[in-house]
Amino acid sequence: MFNWLKKRTPALEASAPEVLGLRLGGAIELDDLKFRLIEPILTIDQVSRIQIIKAVGEVRLDAQTRLIRFYTDDDGYFQVLQSGINDLDVNEVHLFYFYESKPVNTDAVWNDWITNKIVQPYWNLNGITYEKVWDNTQPVAMTEKTWAEDGSTSTTDQFIMVYERKAGEDIFESLLVSGEEIISEYHTEHVIVLSTGIPLSFTDFTSTG
Repeated sequence: MFNWLKKRTPALEASAPEVLGLRLGGAIELDDLKFRLIEPILTIDQVSRIQIIKAVGEVRLDAQTRLIRFYTDDDGYFQVLQSGINDLDVNEVHLFYFYESKPVNTDAVWNDWITNKIVQPYWNLNGITYEKVWDNTQPVAMTEKTWAEDGSTSTTDQFIMVYERKAGEDIFESLLVSGEEIISEYHTEHVIVLSTGIPLSFTDFTSTG
């Protein structure tokens, strides 16, 4: 599922971000009891309780705010929203899992996705309805820089929209729809990625390495 980790450069320009003890090559352990209780009502299932971080991505939202994504060997990622440089500046943590990846083969189809399809009033996924979270009528554009285990980096332009549903009492499940553009040396690749996720409290996971 790491098809978008391309456009790599051989030299590591800066160290991959670290926060809450999470780092490239480290491990994360999830609270087993919580996930045994909530997994039956979520789209995701068979969540590995111990996951290894294989790549780290960073999206700069403004001068102070960033998203840090810790991609694991369990086909998902931990997303941290941080409004500063310290652990105390962490605003929220989500766990996302990739649901589906759709390659887009023509510019016309890609433009249709960006203009008409990514942002909808609601999104139906496998018979479950997720409602649009933001008021915007076009996808939110952002650029992610990603550090891989081998020391290379990549950049991906993303055009996203977030949807949400109430999955249970005090449990909200998000659906992230993202159009991703990778410009390689010879051509441009486009893909539509669907991911579902849930918020985590700081007691739901532990950095173990």
